[in-house]
Amino acid sequence: MAEAVRFKWGISPINWANEDLPEWGDGYTGEAILRDMARLGVQGTEFSRKFPRDAPQLKALLARYGLALASQWKGVRLIDPRRRAEELAALAAHVDFLATMGCRHVIICEVTRSFQDAAYRQAPRAARRLSDAEWVHLIDGLHEAGRLCCARGMRLVYHHHADTVVETPEAIGRLLVHTDPERVSLLLDTGHAVYGGGDPLDLLRRYGDRIAYVHFKDVRLDVLECVRADGLSFLEAVRRGVFTVPGDGGLDFGPLVAELLARGYDGWVIVEAEQNPERADPFTYAEKAMAYLRTLLVRAQRPAQGEGERAESRGDTRGDHAHGEGKALT
Repeated sequence: MAEAVRFKWGISPINWANEDLPEWGDGYTGEAILRDMARLGVQGTEFSRKFPRDAPQLKALLARYGLALASQWKGVRLIDPRRRAEELAALAAHVDFLATMGCRHVIICEVTRSFQDAAYRQAPRAARRLSDAEWVHLIDGLHEAGRLCCARGMRLVYHHHADTVVETPEAIGRLLVHTDPERVSLLLDTGHAVYGGGDPLDLLRRYGDRIAYVHFKDVRLDVLECVRADGLSFLEAVRRGVFTVPGDGGLDFGPLVAELLARGYDGWVIVEAEQNPERADPFTYAEKAMAYLRTLLVRAQRPAQGEGERAESRGDTRGDHAHGEGKALT
């Protein structure tokens, strides 16, 4: 029996205007970004530096294009207990904004010793590793942050991320083992999972009951190989094009889509790319990604095929996304 699609599709504005490389997409306006998104038929997006920060203004702008705000990334510094009160106060204001916007998820990431710290941008992974005491501080801080979100009827989702303290499968596992599922959920990012040495499908199957939010991002594996060989930083990897939209890199999203359907996942799936918009037109790439994902949805919802037919169908999926019409994925 075909699985019903319960999750919601969105696309990240970072494909148009990058948050960490402000020179990328600086010429875009919020209106132009949302106009493109509306043409793609997605249901929502995340916050962008190009959007108004006033909640009523942003609500009106999104409504004009038939879009919802899914969430907004927030970097936190919870491993230093001396900063805990300040960090939680800032998070509370952030949660208030998201609640006003009707969001159900709060995305956070520990950014101490991350790519956002100039002193650590070129640091090896070992230099970011947390001590046992720092892990305790992080877990305690996440529980407090989770309580704050729960009090507003929202879910805290932790974003594992390249060049941060929670990047590898081991670190992701440690975080989930030691956090309360009622207070802390996981944002699964397919691109960052591979960048960190993991397998996104394995993470989905292993921690599916903790995953409440998903980013679909593809990886150019040849670029990633060079990044690892040369010891390049995350931001340099992005500049060199390590990420792209689903269907344009080396990952097979078919099993991921099928697994989400089988699990009855009902959260957001946000398509990301983090490419230079002057080299990779955001709308063109997004349109191809939507068509590719639509093909995967259709195939995942078909009655079970024989193994030979299924294997054959995997081989030509990527060629199908070139003629997308930007319609809603259902």
